Amino acid sequence: MMFEDLLQSSASFYLFGAIVGLLVLRLLYSSVSCQETRREPPGPKPLPLLGNLLQVDLKRLDSSLFDLYRKYGPVFTVYFGFKKVVVLAGYRTVKQALVNHAEEFGDREVTPIFYDFNKGHGILFSNGDSWKEMRRFALTTLRDFGMGKRISEGKIIEECHYLAEEFEQHQGKAFNNTQTINYAASNIVAALMFGTRFEYKDPELKALLERDHDTIRLTGSASILIYNMFPWLGPFLKNWRDLMKNVKDSKEDTRGMIADLKETLNPEMCRCFVDAFLTRKQNLEESGISSHYHDDNLLYSVANLFAAGTDTTGSTLQWCLLFMAKYPHIQDQVQEELSRVVGSRQVRVEDRKNLPYTDAVIHESQRLANIVPMSIPHKTSRDVTFQGYFIKEGTIVIPLLTSVLYDESEWESPYTFNPSHFLDKEGKFIKRDAFMPFSAGRRACLGESLARMELFLFFTSLLQRFRFTPPPGVTVEELDLRPVVGFTLTPSPHELCAVIRQ
Repeated sequence: MMFEDLLQSSASFYLFGAIVGLLVLRLLYSSVSCQETRREPPGPKPLPLLGNLLQVDLKRLDSSLFDLYRKYGPVFTVYFGFKKVVVLAGYRTVKQALVNHAEEFGDREVTPIFYDFNKGHGILFSNGDSWKEMRRFALTTLRDFGMGKRISEGKIIEECHYLAEEFEQHQGKAFNNTQTINYAASNIVAALMFGTRFEYKDPELKALLERDHDTIRLTGSASILIYNMFPWLGPFLKNWRDLMKNVKDSKEDTRGMIADLKETLNPEMCRCFVDAFLTRKQNLEESGISSHYHDDNLLYSVANLFAAGTDTTGSTLQWCLLFMAKYPHIQDQVQEELSRVVGSRQVRVEDRKNLPYTDAVIHESQRLANIVPMSIPHKTSRDVTFQGYFIKEGTIVIPLLTSVLYDESEWESPYTFNPSHFLDKEGKFIKRDAFMPFSAGRRACLGESLARMELFLFFTSLLQRFRFTPPPGVTVEELDLRPVVGFTLTPSPHELCAVIRQ
């Protein structure tokens, strides 16, 4: 009997052991399966505390990420300190994420410096219902005031004349055109925002644009990238202190302009974006409805639109003229086409379809200039499996626009200035899907139609009247195409001659 009891207990023990073994194997299998389905994007091994900071150049982060893309593929991970970042690279991958998975990749990563700027309000650096409402309102209102329509065309053409007059005053001598071009671009946005234009010598305009330009430059500096990783360092960094002063001064100036419009507000006669916002705010308050139409959203939306609309268009036009001086044979062909098709009359937007080479040159300038190389960082709104990789909700995502505009599988000669990228064999203009300077998806630039109109009219008007050349004693080979790196890539300080064409 004792032997039978022992045998029975041994059998029970082995059965129990077998069951436990099976459970362990099942757990191990589940763990492996889970790891396979939750496979995370590859990337360089991070160091404690520093992450991958020693493996990238913070002074040219876009180039470093482009190099890592070549090594790790179109979806990879880097760590900036403790912060995990997924980089999307190449046209196919960026389009798939921003367009086909627009919802999952559509949130904005509000970094510490972006929060310092806008406190989560406005359009560029916000999320959720407030962002949706402000973006919707901005798009509708700007279209109502003619963004991308004939009304805007008239304002831009008027500004073209002021810009040409400023260029003429230099009488063909070399000068730095940066400020003048930025004044012209800002006046188009000012007309929409405030219903007015500034004189180029207006000290208020000059101070505002200088601060905005400085802010954009400092935002992309290495020390501010470090601040975004370790925010407690802020007060110890000169660039952060300078940025906070710029933001404070710009807010005060913008508040002053809004206050002036508020005093003369007439809901029956809407003059500009600010009027439309104030009228909507007033109507909702009278109805007792709590809404996103409050003073902070007005202030930061206006500041976002004014700064972004000025800097990007102004910088791109500067690159266009620099490329013309650098490549005089291309400038010759643009001017030949303008003379043949338009003659001496004012160029209109409708002429674009008959100016394929000129249109191609503008597009190629935007592509090669690559002024926003890393877009503005996104954030995943939910867990997502993308191209076989698991990306957790709340992960910072950088769409590397450099890798789209320079994608070797999309562009025949991505690193050279080649207008043929946008021309077919018969010389007709062709659209290219990988032309993505305005980004794509839910966070695409809402002022794209206005920017395209400005670039076309400003560029053609200037090329009709002037020939752009290097300063005396400087060869075309010596013209420097290396950018000044900030949040955007702007041309290095330079001078050009604007010689009146005979």
